[in-house]
Amino acid sequence: MACACGPSEPQGPVVSKEPISVRGWIVDVEHAVPPGTVQTVETEAARKAALWANTYVEVKDAPFVSGGVDEHGAFVLLDVPPDHSEITFTIPNVVTTKLVLDKIPGNADVVVPALLLAPSAPKLTQPVQIRMAAQIDRPRVTAREGIVAGAKFKVVETPFAQMGDRRDYPVLPATGAGRLPTVK
Repeated sequence: MACACGPSEPQGPVVSKEPISVRGWIVDVEHAVPPGTVQTVETEAARKAALWANTYVEVKDAPFVSGGVDEHGAFVLLDVPPDHSEITFTIPNVVTTKLVLDKIPGNADVVVPALLLAPSAPKLTQPVQIRMAAQIDRPRVTAREGIVAGAKFKVVETPFAQMGDRRDYPVLPATGAGRLPTVK
């Protein structure tokens, strides 16, 4: 008979001790409107609301991620593993696409302000922000870079007081096509 004492090693993926938050806004799905379809403000709003209601998000090798996509296409994902993450957005019978994040430091807040879901890979239609909380008076761009959807972005140290929204859905514009969500 054998006995063992002490902590056992965890099996499978574990929640990171320095998770990142990934937030943003899905602007649309590439080629989601069939040719010849009449488009009005009302039909577009209804089409997008139906798409976002059916959107499923999964993070590879993450045993637990909280968040999701709201009725306006805004998304927030908490407890995402740092360094390398693969986030899959699926809208059944429409599109499945993978957003890849690389070299993202622990505890970062990644803001993807205008994501176009496309079958081959999502497209960034606006620059991404990678923020890190720091004890400073104003934001400061660092030499560190993170990679989102194949594009490099500088990591910005941000005062703690300006990081209070990192667990919230981004604030979407009230009106106007092409307007972007804001970050406090």
